[in-house]
Amino acid sequence: MQPMTMRTFLEVVEIRTKIASVFPFIIGMLFSLSYFHQFQFGYTLLFFLAMLVFDMTTTAINNYMDFEKAKSDTYKYQENVIGREQLSPKTIRTMILSMLVFTAVIGLLLSWFTGWLLLVLGGIVCFIGVFYTFGPIPLSRMPLGELFSGVTMGLGIFVITVYINTVSAPVFFLQFDLKSGVFALTGHLWQIAAIVLAASPLMFAIADIMLANNLRDLETDVKNHRYTLVYYIGRDQGIFLFRFLMFASYLMILIGLPFGVFGWPQLLVLLTFPKIRQNLRAHRQSLPHPQSFGYAIKNMILFNSVYAATFVLQLLLQ
Repeated sequence: MQPMTMRTFLEVVEIRTKIASVFPFIIGMLFSLSYFHQFQFGYTLLFFLAMLVFDMTTTAINNYMDFEKAKSDTYKYQENVIGREQLSPKTIRTMILSMLVFTAVIGLLLSWFTGWLLLVLGGIVCFIGVFYTFGPIPLSRMPLGELFSGVTMGLGIFVITVYINTVSAPVFFLQFDLKSGVFALTGHLWQIAAIVLAASPLMFAIADIMLANNLRDLETDVKNHRYTLVYYIGRDQGIFLFRFLMFASYLMILIGLPFGVFGWPQLLVLLTFPKIRQNLRAHRQSLPHPQSFGYAIKNMILFNSVYAATFVLQLLLQ
């Protein structure tokens, strides 16, 4: 067994993919500022650290479980980073546990300061994140991966970011008295609807990343007993869904505009449509070549970068 270096650690946690979770955080923060006019720097910084470490944890769990459950020796010892770099599974388990404890401590601290609803929201996100790849039948090996990844990262991170930034005038709040056992959950329906609408493009983009991965790896997944959504609906229908989710992101912007969720700056995301459509065509033509996955990343970065920039512009105008 080889010792873990910084290079192999960053490869195990796939640090290059963390941008997928950073976008919901950044845009959630900007949405809190532009729509609710609230921002809490300290809470936001703590949550960013916990979110990033937990995202790395789930990726490490994914690589560890793929290594343990691999049916193909070629994949296990040549493609999976743990087998290829001859890393100790015990070291990987210790690393995962340490990162989980770090996340839990930060989560409890934030819950103490911002309200116990954060413990509920964070608990749900963490539960899905862990069992997305862990357990006898991980969610990622079922036709639910796209749904759970999109909702957990695209909506979950966004909602929690808004929640910790709006503590002075909560959009939703959980009152809980341990002594009496009485609890009450309150919230503002239309503000919550605005949050979900604003998070929708992020959910769709992240679901598309998972879908692109499964479209590319269909044959390999079947060999390793991973029966994803693409296995059940077929590659052609999977490609259609991939395109539909991307186009639906633009639709959400148009729906939110007349209801005041968005302002005219958000219409600037329409400028990305020609390039996005070009990438969608290139994605279809390149399947199942490994490079096809890159088009989902390019679309996510392009759309979300402009989406984030529109909120910056809106703040400057305000």
